[in-house]
Amino acid sequence: MTALGVFDSANLNGGQKLAMKYFAVSLALFGAQVLFGVLAGLQYLFPDFLYGVIDFSVNRTLHVNALVVWLLYGFIGGTYWMLEDEADHKVVGLGLGNLIFWVLTLAVVVVVLVYLLVQVGPAEMKSIWLINEGREYIEAPRWADIGIVVAVLVFFFNVVATFAKGRYTGIGGVLVMDLLALAGLYLAGMFYTPNVSVDQFWWWWVIHLWVEATWEVLVGCIMAYMLIVTLGVRRRIVETWLYIEVALMFGSGILGLGHHYFWIGTPQYWLTIGGFFSALEPVPLVAMVVHAVFDSGVHRLKNSNHPALAWTIAQAAGNFFGAGVWGFMHTLPQINLYTHGTQWSASHGHLAFFGAYSTAVIAFFYLAAQKSRGNVWMSGNLAGGWKWKWSMAFLWMGMIGMTMALLIAGYEQSQIERAIEGSSWVGYFTAQAHPWFVQAMKWRQISGYLFSLGYVLLVWDLFTIGKRETRPIAELHAPSAQPA
Repeated sequence: MTALGVFDSANLNGGQKLAMKYFAVSLALFGAQVLFGVLAGLQYLFPDFLYGVIDFSVNRTLHVNALVVWLLYGFIGGTYWMLEDEADHKVVGLGLGNLIFWVLTLAVVVVVLVYLLVQVGPAEMKSIWLINEGREYIEAPRWADIGIVVAVLVFFFNVVATFAKGRYTGIGGVLVMDLLALAGLYLAGMFYTPNVSVDQFWWWWVIHLWVEATWEVLVGCIMAYMLIVTLGVRRRIVETWLYIEVALMFGSGILGLGHHYFWIGTPQYWLTIGGFFSALEPVPLVAMVVHAVFDSGVHRLKNSNHPALAWTIAQAAGNFFGAGVWGFMHTLPQINLYTHGTQWSASHGHLAFFGAYSTAVIAFFYLAAQKSRGNVWMSGNLAGGWKWKWSMAFLWMGMIGMTMALLIAGYEQSQIERAIEGSSWVGYFTAQAHPWFVQAMKWRQISGYLFSLGYVLLVWDLFTIGKRETRPIAELHAPSAQPA
């Protein structure tokens, strides 16, 4: 057992040791996302900044892809973290899992270096295989696509084989089915078609169903575990909401995909289907957290880890407003006709990804930090507790600031560029030069600096939290823990 307050892996099981590697890379890539986002924002305001060194398109690619990869690493880490506890069995094939971690991480480093040093290539198949596929959000070259699928399949094997030899739980059953979809749906973005509408059709299966459906269920699984561990929530509550989430994913997630089909040449019936079902996607995950927190009132919200609980509650709120309210606000076809492709979409994207996914991964960072320090007290009167509170405050103030600034810019674009000028090039440049747009981009940049400060505090806190604590977690949970 690790001494209280000492950062050591001796207190972790095999899956959790592997999870710590994923968390470390995830945290580093989070920093890369913030860095390239700040640089891209500066280039928006000062087009000559880093001109000829790194293109804005490359900066944006690195910013977006770092987001996707750091969250994926966080989800994989969260799954490995809970796997042995949930299955009550050691991770099967752990050596292979460790090998794939290093292979995947090396591939990520190579792809980033290619983006930075090569940036673009000729319009031929060699560029698609070795440099960039040219498909927004999934620009990784074809060899990296194949590597991602292989890595997810190994991850899937570790999870399935472990549950097969261990105990079955509702969380485990949903997780296994979701990981099968996680590997399978990514294949939709790996084949070539010369028809742009058909290509966009299948491309959205990756962007929407891979990220907005399989990720939603995966987050639901790890957050269900988080609620059990931090609050002692009854298992039947979180598993009931997981089942509802899966049902709604099939009922609304796939049909909700239709809001991406509005303007790419698909039949008109997608306007009605996509507009209606898009609103239902975040409901079950938000309900699960709200129900769990309400249920935990029987022991007055006592919990073992205040930072993890705070980020868990923030996930429910962020998912509701970012994915739900902000998403529905501009996916009705009558509105989307004017907002599609404007900064309004970016406003929704920033708040949705941070609120629905980043918060969940950060919550697991704190769960891992606690156990790595010997299961120390991380609740009331935590020594140095100001750091996690201020990091959370700066991250949220920065994110809300960016969201509102981008919303104002998008509103200005939808009025001038779309409604008044009729989506012409004149309208585009008129909207870009409007004072409201320029001011909004400046406030977006200032908010980005606030967010960056929150990230720095987060890293500092994760490396120091619990260092001076001598109180064990058992003092809190012994009288009030509920059976899982």
